[in-house]
Amino acid sequence: MAEYTLYHNPRCSKSRQALALLEENGITPTIVKYLDTPPDAETVRTLVKQLRLDRAHDLVRPKEAEYKEAGLSRDADDDTVINAIARYPKLLERPVLVKGDQAVIGRPPETVLELVTP
Repeated sequence: MAEYTLYHNPRCSKSRQALALLEENGITPTIVKYLDTPPDAETVRTLVKQLRLDRAHDLVRPKEAEYKEAGLSRDADDDTVINAIARYPKLLERPVLVKGDQAVIGRPPETVLELVTP
């Protein structure tokens, strides 16, 4: 069976919904409470690749106060954004489900099912 990792914030309703959907489908992912154990810059860079994002900024929650504190803008380069997420993990869009070299952002939560194979 494939290994799954869920970057999870238990206080986030979307993240809890995504986890519940996975469990309903027989998936018990490894949980990374990224606010307690923030990803380093290299891990964030890997997530951007696994998500196949055009820009690291697509992994950011721009409405968080830390966005302004980090001095981010839509024009920020990938290295700046990646380092900001590593420094301010609250900026990481959530939840993120990883399976092998692929990942999806669980917005809406049902998106996580794209990585679930029967």
